[in-house]
Amino acid sequence: MRMMGPMSGRFGMLLVVSGPSGSGKTTLCRKLAEMGEVHYSISCTTREPRPGEVDGRDYHFLDRADFQKRLDAGDFLEHATVHGNFYGSLKSEVLSYLEAGVDVVMDIDVQGADQVRACEQAEIKRSFVDLFVMPPSEDELRARLSARGTDADAVIELRMKNALGEMKHWPKYQYLLSSAEREDDFRRFHALVVAERMKVCRLR
Repeated sequence: MRMMGPMSGRFGMLLVVSGPSGSGKTTLCRKLAEMGEVHYSISCTTREPRPGEVDGRDYHFLDRADFQKRLDAGDFLEHATVHGNFYGSLKSEVLSYLEAGVDVVMDIDVQGADQVRACEQAEIKRSFVDLFVMPPSEDELRARLSARGTDADAVIELRMKNALGEMKHWPKYQYLLSSAEREDDFRRFHALVVAERMKVCRLR
């Protein structure tokens, strides 16, 4: 895996990517990770795995008691309740990679992004970059959610309602990517990552 390591003389970048379900944000993050350029932060969640999802690859699947125990211990950099389930990112995982000079990408919702953005820890403030991925239109977003074929109509309607609420948060972010074609989306996404890596503030 081709990653920036400690010999590069730089501190890792923490790239927080948000956007409603169906915006394509997860695809962008996973593709970047598959290229070996970043560590993809795996979130913890209390929701049930979808067909094909694997524990430790897609999410760390926890029961509510275990999640609450870790939350009480202060183990999460961010946490949120989405669609009635708990989600969170482990602080230890993120910081260990950043300190090693490895870039970390986090695919999290607007609630979680607010928490990371407000974090006063010096390592997080130094490394933080955020991007919101905006769907091309409401009709396209509905089509993308329906195309999954794994959710009931009531679930899709709930996701649509939540998506419209999330989309109001885009002005909080440093960068906005208006989704179009998948390949063009990734080209622009990758260009942002390359540019942010050149920032002098991350040199040791």
